[in-house]
Amino acid sequence: MSVRHRVLLNRPATLFINSFLLGNGSTGAAVYGTPARERFELNADTLWSGGPLPEPSIEGGAERLAALREAIQCGDHLGADAAAVVLQGNSWTQSYQPVGGLLWTYGNEGIGEYRRFLDVSQAIATTEYKSDSGWVRMDSFISAPDGVLVSTATVPDTGEVLGSLDFDAPHPHTRVERRVEDATEFLFVSGRAPASVFPNYVQDPAPIVYADDEPDDQGLVDAGMGFALVASMERIDDGTLRLIAAIETGFRGYDQRPSADVASLLRGAEERVRAAQVRSTEDLRRRHISDYQSYFNRVDLDLTASSGAGASEASRAELYFHFGRYLLISSSRPGTAPANLQGIWNADVRPGWSANYTTNINAQMNYWGAEITALQDLHQPLLELTRDLAIKGAETAYAYYGVKGSVVHHNTDIWRFTTPVSGEPQWANWPSGLMWLATHFWDRTDFADASPVADKATIAVLEPVVVFALEMLQDNGDGGLAFSPSTSPENRFHSGGDTASVTSGSAMDQELVHELLSHYLSLAKTCSAADLAIVDRARLAFPRILPIRTGNDGAILEWGDESKEPAEPGHRHLSHLYGLYPGTRITEAGTPEDFAAVRRALDTRLAHGSGHTGWSQAWVLCLAARLRDRQLAERSISTLVHQLSSESLLDLHPHPEWPGGNIFQIDGNLGAIAGLAELLVQSHEGPISLLKTVPTAWTAGRVSGIRARGGHSVDVEWADGALVRASVRPSWDSEVWIEVPHGQEDLAVVDDSGAQVQASQRPAIAGRTGISWTAAAGQSYLISPLGSRSGNQPQD
Repeated sequence: MSVRHRVLLNRPATLFINSFLLGNGSTGAAVYGTPARERFELNADTLWSGGPLPEPSIEGGAERLAALREAIQCGDHLGADAAAVVLQGNSWTQSYQPVGGLLWTYGNEGIGEYRRFLDVSQAIATTEYKSDSGWVRMDSFISAPDGVLVSTATVPDTGEVLGSLDFDAPHPHTRVERRVEDATEFLFVSGRAPASVFPNYVQDPAPIVYADDEPDDQGLVDAGMGFALVASMERIDDGTLRLIAAIETGFRGYDQRPSADVASLLRGAEERVRAAQVRSTEDLRRRHISDYQSYFNRVDLDLTASSGAGASEASRAELYFHFGRYLLISSSRPGTAPANLQGIWNADVRPGWSANYTTNINAQMNYWGAEITALQDLHQPLLELTRDLAIKGAETAYAYYGVKGSVVHHNTDIWRFTTPVSGEPQWANWPSGLMWLATHFWDRTDFADASPVADKATIAVLEPVVVFALEMLQDNGDGGLAFSPSTSPENRFHSGGDTASVTSGSAMDQELVHELLSHYLSLAKTCSAADLAIVDRARLAFPRILPIRTGNDGAILEWGDESKEPAEPGHRHLSHLYGLYPGTRITEAGTPEDFAAVRRALDTRLAHGSGHTGWSQAWVLCLAARLRDRQLAERSISTLVHQLSSESLLDLHPHPEWPGGNIFQIDGNLGAIAGLAELLVQSHEGPISLLKTVPTAWTAGRVSGIRARGGHSVDVEWADGALVRASVRPSWDSEVWIEVPHGQEDLAVVDDSGAQVQASQRPAIAGRTGISWTAAAGQSYLISPLGSRSGNQPQD
């Protein structure tokens, strides 16, 4: 167990935001570390309120869209907002639900020393404290191979019979049964999730509704799925108390009626508990660690060599990076639901913003770090969600806009909700969620172990999104195409004395359309299944897409118009800067004017207080990495790990109505993974760019296993901002082009055999040096300054 991978605390958690989170992608638990009596706040990734969605029942979408566009063209801002409200639906997403609190009394009260820690290299939470009879230790983990929560308590033998189980149910009519079987205590819990839950921000006299219908002869219901928890407690041979628990839900698919056959769900959970019981704790632990580390050990960031005044900050940043990867591995696995606003952890029946998938930044941000940190297979749940939404969103595109293609608005849920909700137009009327989600298919192919190639399934997802984008483009009268209607999430603008939200051609929407069509046309060349009619439409439209504009102050215009000024100059969303990150159109070398305009726009946002939520600050970090702004990167990291993290490093979104004044949102933790990685390795501009924005506090360190576009694996070691050595392992025969800090022009490249490889100088941006060489798949190439110690890998 590595100390540098530990979150260590000296007191129990009293709030959810200070708990330790455990998970295997499908089962989640918050652990508080309370001496003698632990509370496991349990979750299952598919336990949501509601049920499959009906088809939209509205008509006249084309007429409503035409009325909205007419108001936009006339410059009637208030009229456009009013027309946008007419386009809204009358429903909301459903809410991610808690299973409840499993209470385990396992020892005597503490009387003295105490500590708890989370080892993110093994995914095990530990509580240790001193009781009047000696030290007590509790270890907990959630195993993916065995599908169970396992917790063991080592308690001094006092002759007492210790241990009991109880359950705190958040849902009414939950049934709790206890059985004792050969000195093993069992707890059987079953119930139903709500049939409907309104978001926490919606006022309603009955915000939570539970169904009272009986399941049909197949155990199915329209809404309000069943769930089951089975837990066992036993004293095993060495005197240790052991708890094992498993959860089942009635979710059967987004378009399938869920099951409320709780007897069947209980049997499924019990089978997993009994299967785990026959294994030793050592075997369960070994299987869990082996599975978890098959993901975690792919990448390592080690900043222990950093010294000086900033060493503690470097150590904290390193832990934050590993903690973020830990949370992604724990909340998203192949075959599970994607990580939602809180990953897979939630204690509230009405969680903040329904703990749904907010698609105007948060759901996408959760996966920004997946590809670059070699967790590409964990990206799959988001891609599967996008595939489903591309199907489900076709109904919404036709019903609400009268157009072909597929659309998703600013949020969705496990039932693949796609309609515009009822609310303020600046967030409710944003129709670009699916365009943004679709970019993740490009990332997946761009980071793949070959040049980007699209299969038939990928093209099938992209084409309805492309068609909707083409339908939304309107001629501006000068031959250019602007996306209409358009908003900039979730900001409003002042113009001519009015404050409004809806216009045409916001910077973000123009960037998204440009990126979508660019990627589609590139991938369509590689796939014979591409629809040639759609390809032709996209090819004709692409050069006509209006570019983003820069204002008189040199900053990007958020709404493409000098007359529109942000109502919130310090707004938390940085939507108009999408082209720099997560987009790749804006680069320092390729588009220097736009690059400078991003810098100016970000300065303005930050000067007015942007970055006051964890996820917003994570976006700032990613932008700082690409801007080569070390000071901003360091300030952003410090803000994330100190002001916007809980004691247990969970990302915080300030909210005065929540206990402690903050809500946990996982997107800041997960988005920061990408930003921290890109400080050291970037590959979006062409070359693999090493050590581009190394914080000054990171005086020395190494990173291994980072993935560059094309599937190349990269290791880097540095000291005092200069390259010590690096290695690149290409996944396919290709030219490898790297870029390093200026002053290290004399670089040697050596292959696996120790033979020097001929490298050529390449042009580079100011302060950088570039070289390239022809590389073979499977080889490992060591790059080091001439005269340095040779070898095939960075030093351990």
